Amino acid sequence: MKTKDISHTPPYVPIGRNILYVPPTNKYIVEAKEHAKKYSLDKEMPNTSVIVKDGKIIGRGANGSTYHDTHECERVKRNIPTGQGYELCEGCHPKNHGESRAIKNAKDAGHNPKGADLYMWGHWWCCKPCWEAMISAGIKNVYLLENSEILFNKKDPDNIIGNN
Repeated sequence: MKTKDISHTPPYVPIGRNILYVPPTNKYIVEAKEHAKKYSLDKEMPNTSVIVKDGKIIGRGANGSTYHDTHECERVKRNIPTGQGYELCEGCHPKNHGESRAIKNAKDAGHNPKGADLYMWGHWWCCKPCWEAMISAGIKNVYLLENSEILFNKKDPDNIIGNN
């Protein structure tokens, strides 16, 4: 699988890393999508990450928390752009992101994610804290759904947010 040029530049990608893309028929993206439908607590942007090592899923993590059900989002109140200020809101905190939860799930199950790949459905980029967590855990590659920069981008008029 190869990288692709996209007209929508992700807000953050660490130097030396890139995002790879897979078709909607990829079995790990399909698994991530199904897991997001069942377990994501974020109604607007449900997403999930699955970690794959040696052809086996070793970790899963869906995003979201119940915090926004009873509290306003501090980031929304302050009009903070996507990708910034996650630490200001308990519901948006990186600990509630699918990537971090998948890493924790893998480790809690006794798996070492070093050298594994992460597949994420439901978003078009990874925030800086999640990249840092993935790099620290030794995640080798990050795969997103083809056209995710359109499908899951709030700013793109052709997105499917809320219709997935």
